[in-house]
Amino acid sequence: MFKFLTLFLTVLSVQAFAQTGTIKGTVTTSDGKPAEFVNVVLAGTNKAAVVNEAGHYTINRVAAGSYTLTASFTGLLTQKSTITIKAGETTVINFTLVEDKQQLQEVVVNSNGRQTKETDYVARMPLKNLENPQVYNVVGKALIKEQLMTDVKEVFRAAPGVVPTEYVTGSFAVLFRGFTNFDYARNGMATSVYRTGTEIANLERVELIKGPSGTLFGAQVATFGGAINLVTKKPYAGFGGEVDYSMGSFDLSRATIDLNTPLNKEKTVLLRFNAVKHQQNSSSEYGKNKRYVISPSLSYQASERLSFLFDFEYFNSNANRLAYTLLFGDEVPFKSARDIPVGFKKSFFQNDLLSDAEATKYFGQAKYQISKNWTSTTGVSHVNEFLNHSYQPYVEWINADTASTSIRHFGPRERTYANIQQNFNGKFSTGRFHHNLLIGASFEYNDETLTYKALPLDKININQPFEKSGLSRVTSLLADNSIPTSNDAYGGNAFGLYASDVINWTDRLSTMLSLRFDRFKQTYEGGFVQPSLSPKFGVVYQLVKDQVSLFGNFMNGFQNQGPLEQPDGSLFKPKPVFANQLEGGVKAELPEGKLGGSISYYYIDIDNALRTDNALFSFQDGQQVSKGVEVELTANPFTGLNIVAGYGFNENKYVKADVYEGKYATQAPKHIVNYWLSYQLPLQNIKGIGLGFGGNYVGDSYLNSSNTYTIPAYHIINAAVSYQKEKWKFGFKLNNITNVEYWDLVGNPQFTRNFVANFSFRF
Repeated sequence: MFKFLTLFLTVLSVQAFAQTGTIKGTVTTSDGKPAEFVNVVLAGTNKAAVVNEAGHYTINRVAAGSYTLTASFTGLLTQKSTITIKAGETTVINFTLVEDKQQLQEVVVNSNGRQTKETDYVARMPLKNLENPQVYNVVGKALIKEQLMTDVKEVFRAAPGVVPTEYVTGSFAVLFRGFTNFDYARNGMATSVYRTGTEIANLERVELIKGPSGTLFGAQVATFGGAINLVTKKPYAGFGGEVDYSMGSFDLSRATIDLNTPLNKEKTVLLRFNAVKHQQNSSSEYGKNKRYVISPSLSYQASERLSFLFDFEYFNSNANRLAYTLLFGDEVPFKSARDIPVGFKKSFFQNDLLSDAEATKYFGQAKYQISKNWTSTTGVSHVNEFLNHSYQPYVEWINADTASTSIRHFGPRERTYANIQQNFNGKFSTGRFHHNLLIGASFEYNDETLTYKALPLDKININQPFEKSGLSRVTSLLADNSIPTSNDAYGGNAFGLYASDVINWTDRLSTMLSLRFDRFKQTYEGGFVQPSLSPKFGVVYQLVKDQVSLFGNFMNGFQNQGPLEQPDGSLFKPKPVFANQLEGGVKAELPEGKLGGSISYYYIDIDNALRTDNALFSFQDGQQVSKGVEVELTANPFTGLNIVAGYGFNENKYVKADVYEGKYATQAPKHIVNYWLSYQLPLQNIKGIGLGFGGNYVGDSYLNSSNTYTIPAYHIINAAVSYQKEKWKFGFKLNNITNVEYWDLVGNPQFTRNFVANFSFRF
């Protein structure tokens, strides 16, 4: 059967290829760097391509004949090439573009980071945004630089309907569509970092894939709100780089370097090296953060068909874990975070409770061009996290005047996560219908061991003087043998098979059919095994070819559940919890970036949610509904002005949940707004001055399931100014101009008014 299927696909592939040809090539600037975002257009047709971050482009299914191929970008001299396409052959056309000094004097190049959404990761196949029946957002490196971002949480604030937060473990999390996600993919591969964090110095961009995305990414990465993919910087065929230094409020000091160089004359072996050293204190009494990251990346073009990419990252941090305020119960002594009587900047803990953590991350990829239309991509990742000491502080309020403090000390704690993934991508035709096919498999493994102690500290009346707990106090308690030491272990693996077929019925109408099978195994607690099946269907119709499309989808996500012990001692074995999404909307990408974005409505239904009754027995008959609207806007109405904005409305409710029926889900604000406007001043005498202004609004949310304790809404406003020359740039940004006191979704106080000054030099 397999041989017959292979022969069938091969015949179809050869048939399609015999009727048309392919154009591909590389576009670089005069200094050998990839000319990302350059438009390559085939005159007299509707076919075009945008150069990716590696400098490559491909135009498929070009009818045989003679054409003019044009490569153009603002500020670079346009180049044209007359080519002849032969059926069944690939024509390679490379361009080297040089600066158009006249244009650079007269035209301000857009720099607000409105990245092209063309990506191979979101659908795990080459698929344009207007062809994808799913909403996804992109935050690129240009916007990261323009807003002088220094932390990964800032990146997510620039995406529509998204709110970042940080947990006592040291990990960041992201809320979208009413659900919180702790995990992410890296260059399309599932990975896992729970207790060390992530740096943005090596990021090319962040992709946020909205809705239950279990079909392609699996439960290890995707939640019911969506999935996150971090795209890292890749080596390119040229020498260059950038050094960057930022300083600012609360002892901010941050230095980065980005260096790229070929390692051989043929430029088949390329190296890119990124590193950062960062430190900053909190605006509160408690909170220090020091980290450094080293991240080299090596690519090797072994032949015309075979290429390898190796990526390594070492992450080391020495930081305070954020104090966790335990106000999750049904009855709590406060109605809002503003009511906590110790004040916004006060703390019960000393700054010497520093947790040290490190992570080593290895990634490898082999890409092989099987034929003109078929590609094999093999990926491997291995992540090891190690904590020598982690001091996690907790505050539990007994009443409005009394707090009980404690420390949970973890260490040593070690976690290993490994993943191998194999994808086959192919294009073929059945009659006049064109197929874009993905067939893949993945195997993920994780294992964690830990030692910890729960250390009770003080019962504090805040109306009387109290002493903050510090390292000496905690060290003496750790030596107390009467306090028990606990040892624990977790682990499991997941095997997945998935397939997706995008069928182009016409040049405007396409459908996506996807299916995933997963087998989850919990290696501890009796080796619990749980299979699941996740489908997906989408449809796209382009109202205006390559400019406006209508889309709709049905998507499914799942979360594996282990066995639960009931109060009577019996064992309850729940099924995977499934979420189904219906979504529809419109996407637009008008020419020259004048206007782009999307509007969508979604409805996510969970009809077998776990719930617990008053007797603490578990059932799987709960129902939860999350519905809302998302709007994304990017615009360049006239030269020099760029706009990025987004709005998300979400209502996430428990429809059937016994005690909490009719209540809103926790940590899920209804209204989320982001906006950023940048303007390059059209001054004749002084070129390169830029202004930026924007902010974020996040509505009220609840911290406890009974909806009696509120995290208040907030609106923060930021502004920036920059001056840029050919090789260097100076920037200054003022954050939280109005000095708003605000908290993240789990009640952590955030930065008051602060500034960042930055200087960068490119070579």
